[in-house]
Amino acid sequence: MRKQYDFTNSRPNPFAKQLKRAVTIRLDEATIGYFRELAEETGIGYQTLINSYLKDCAATGRRPSVRWAKSQGAA
Repeated sequence: MRKQYDFTNSRPNPFAKQLKRAVTIRLDEATIGYFRELAEETGIGYQTLINSYLKDCAATGRRPSVRWAKSQGAA
């Protein structure tokens, strides 16, 4: 290795905004199975497919249609 490097002509990483961050999420087995089957059909990794789907949801403003049951004690 050199003792010193010349960075006068360096530029910022153009892909820095595209970097991914590792997170832990809990998914049910059926969801993982669905994306794993889809991954086998398409040849794309299941985590990449999940990321692409979530990215599309965020880009289009899609919201989940979830109805929570009212608890017995709620007024």
